[in-house]
Amino acid sequence: MFDKNKEKRNEALSRRKLLKTLGIGGAVLAGSAVAGSGIGYADNSQAADADGGRSVMQVANVKELLALSPDSLIHGQLVYVGGYNKNGDGGGKLVRWNADSMKADNGGTVHNPAAGKEARWVKSANSQETRYIDGGYKGRFEAVHNGVGDFRWFGIFGPAQNADAALDALVNDPSIHRVEAHTDLNFIVRHVYHRSNIEVDFHNHTVTTEGMERNTLDNPFGAVLFFQGTATGVTQTVTLAANVEEYSDIFEVGDSSAFEVGSWWHAQIKNNAGGGAQRELDYMIKVTEVFDATRVRFNYKSGWQLAAGRQITYKKIMPAVRCHVRNMNFIGIPVPVNGTSQRPTPDWDMIGSNPVAYEYAVECDATGINATKVFWPVVMRRYNTHYLTERCQLMNPEERDWGGTGYLTQQINVLYGHVKDCNTSNARHLNDFTCAAYCMVENCHGDGDEYGPFVTHGQYEHDLTFVGNSGLLSFANSGTFWGDSAKRVTVKKHIASRIVAMKRLTDLTLEDCHAVVTYTKPGVKMANSGSIWVNMDGLQMRGCTAQEMITMSKGSSRGKRKNIFDSCSFGMLSGYEIARPIRSGTTAVGYTPSNGELTIVNCEFYNVEDVNLGSINKLTLINTWFKGASPTTGKIRVGTREIIMQGGGLINCGFLFTGAWDRVGDVNNPANTPDQSITVDGGAVFSGTNGEKAFLKSVAPTNVITWSFGDVTSTAADADTAHFHIEGGAHKLKAYGSRFVGGKYAVTNGGFGGSNYLFMSAIIEERVNRMSLPAETGSIQHSTDNLTIA
Repeated sequence: MFDKNKEKRNEALSRRKLLKTLGIGGAVLAGSAVAGSGIGYADNSQAADADGGRSVMQVANVKELLALSPDSLIHGQLVYVGGYNKNGDGGGKLVRWNADSMKADNGGTVHNPAAGKEARWVKSANSQETRYIDGGYKGRFEAVHNGVGDFRWFGIFGPAQNADAALDALVNDPSIHRVEAHTDLNFIVRHVYHRSNIEVDFHNHTVTTEGMERNTLDNPFGAVLFFQGTATGVTQTVTLAANVEEYSDIFEVGDSSAFEVGSWWHAQIKNNAGGGAQRELDYMIKVTEVFDATRVRFNYKSGWQLAAGRQITYKKIMPAVRCHVRNMNFIGIPVPVNGTSQRPTPDWDMIGSNPVAYEYAVECDATGINATKVFWPVVMRRYNTHYLTERCQLMNPEERDWGGTGYLTQQINVLYGHVKDCNTSNARHLNDFTCAAYCMVENCHGDGDEYGPFVTHGQYEHDLTFVGNSGLLSFANSGTFWGDSAKRVTVKKHIASRIVAMKRLTDLTLEDCHAVVTYTKPGVKMANSGSIWVNMDGLQMRGCTAQEMITMSKGSSRGKRKNIFDSCSFGMLSGYEIARPIRSGTTAVGYTPSNGELTIVNCEFYNVEDVNLGSINKLTLINTWFKGASPTTGKIRVGTREIIMQGGGLINCGFLFTGAWDRVGDVNNPANTPDQSITVDGGAVFSGTNGEKAFLKSVAPTNVITWSFGDVTSTAADADTAHFHIEGGAHKLKAYGSRFVGGKYAVTNGGFGGSNYLFMSAIIEERVNRMSLPAETGSIQHSTDNLTIA
C-alpha cells in the first residue's frame, strides 16, 4: 500500500473528482465511457485490490506511466494517462496495474514499466523456492476499456509511424470488439485474422500503404485486412443416390451425425467435364435441420438440378462472423502500367495493394470505403454469405486490363449478398459475381464503363437482382471453363452502354432498361454501345430501349416461361440482326440461331435498313411497328418460319423472305422443309415505300410460303411499290377483308395453281395495279366480291 505522503505526491484523485476533471457529470456510473477519449471504466471489482475503486492516480503521458516504480504499485491500482505524448493529445486512457501479468508490452493496451531490465529470480507462491521470471519483472499496466480500441493509445497520430503492430494488438485482443482510427494511417503488412465480432472504423481518415510488403503471386486476398474463417478438418464425400432437384434445400450426406444444426459447411460438387470450374454447387451453407442418417437441410435452395451419380464434398468450416470494416479512404501503391492481359514481369502483380478481403465469412459488412490506385479488388469476397457492401467507391485503379484487377468488389461463391449505393470511375468491374446466388445490387453507378461495371462469369449464378443501377452489363460471358450459365437474373431501371447476355442465360428479365451510345473519349464511340444482346430462353423484356441494336440468339433451352418483349423501342444499325440467322460453321454459344418462339407486344423498331430477322421459329407481333431509316433503305431479311402480325405494321419498311432457317434435326420438321408463313390481321398498317419496292417480298426460287391477309390497310407511296411481291417457289395466298391503296400486286411467277392457291375476297382496292394477277382457275380467285376503285 502507498502511504499517505506517497499518495499525496502522486495526486491520487477520487473517482468523482476524475470524472469532473474529464468533463463528465457526477451522476455517470462506473462502466460509462469517458467522453471524447475512447476509454471507459470497469466495474468496482477490478480496482478492489487497491482501495475499493475509490481512487485513481493520474499521469500526463505514457513516459510518466512507465516511470512509476513497479515496487510501489498495488495490484488493481487505476492510473489515468492524460495522453500518449502529452495531456490531451487523444492518446489518453485509463489503465490498471495487474501485478501478476506477464503479457508482452505492445505499446498501447499493455505497458511494462520494467521493460529492458534484467530478468530476475523471485520466490514462488509457497516461498520455499525461487524460480526464474522470463522476460523481466511481473506486473503490467493494462488498458481498462469498454471494448473500443484506439490507435492513438499506441502513439499512432498519423501515417509517419506504421500502424501494423497497433492493428494486430487491437484486432487480436478478444476483449476488443471495435477499433477506431482518428487520424490518417499507413500500413506495410498484409494482415490475416481468424476471429469474429470485430469492427474496424477508420472514420473517413486516409489509409496508405507506402512501403507495403510484397504480396504472394496472383493473390487478391493479400489485402491490408483479410478476415478468414478456418477449416476444421472434418470432411465427407458422398455420391448422390438420387437427384437433388432444383429449389430443393434437402441434401444427401455421408453421415448426418457430423452435421449438427447451426454448423457451417463448404459444399462443393465435382465439376462437369466441360470445364474445370463448371460447378453448380460451391457455397458455404448452414445446417438447419437433420432428417435421418443421410439427409440434412441447409439454408440454401439449389438453383440447379444435381444429378444422381454426382459427387459432393462437404468440409466443416468455422467462419469469421460479423467482421466489419467501415469508413476508409484508401490510396494504393503505384504499379507499372501494363495495358495487356499478360503479366509483364514475374512479380508485377505482387506490388499493388487493396484494403479488404473476406473468405469463409458470415455477416461481414464493408461500408463507406473510398479507394483509388487499387490493384486487386477493393472488397474481395469468397465463400461469403449474408453480407452488405454499401457506400463504397473506386476511382482510377492502377490496372484494369489484367484479369482480376481494378474491381470495386469481386464476389466468388457467395450467397445472400447485398451491394448498394456504390460507385466506380474508369474501373474494370463495379460488381463481379462468380457462382453467386440470391444476391441484390441496387443504386450503384459506373462511369467510364467500357470494361463492364456489372458482370457475372457464368459459373451457374442464379436468382440475382439488379435495381436502379447504371453501367455496362455482361452476364455469363466468361467462357466454357466456367459453364457459360446463369439463371433467373432480373434487372430493373438500368442505364447501360451495353447489355450483353447472349450465352446460356435462362429466364432473364429486363424492365425499364436502356442501352445508350457512349464514348470512350470525346468523339470516339464505344464499340457496340447502345446495343442489347440476349439469349432467347425464358427472356422477358418490358419498357426497354436500345439506341442502336437488339440481337437475339439461343444458347440454351432450359426456360419454361414465354419469351416476351413488351412496350420496348429498338434502333437498328444497317447489316445487324434482330435475331441471328444460320451461318455455316456457327457453333459458339451466343451465336447460335434463335430457334424458339417470341411474342413482341406494343414495341417499335426504328432506323431499320438491311436488318436480319433470322431464325426464330414463331414470331408473334402485336401492335408492333417497323420503321425504315429512309424510303429507300428499309429492309428486313426474314428467316423466321412463322410470323403473325396483329396490328402495328410497316412504315417505309419491307419484309424480304429468304426461306425458313435450316431445321436439320428438328423433330417437328423431319423433312427439313423451308416453309414460311405470314399472317397479317388486327388492323395492321403498311405505308410508304422502301428499297425493295414491296412491303412483303419473296424472290427465292425454292420458297414455300403461306400468305394470309385479314384486317390490314396497305398504302403504297408510289405506283412501283407492291403490297406483296411473290416470285419463285410454291405459294398459298389468302386475302379477306383487306384494303389496298395505290401501288400494285406482283405475283406473276408465284407458282399458284393446283394445290397452291390464290384467293382474294371482300377486298377494297383503290387505284391498285392488279395486272400481274394470274388468270382465275379453280384454285385462283381474285375478282368476286371485291370493291375495286380505279
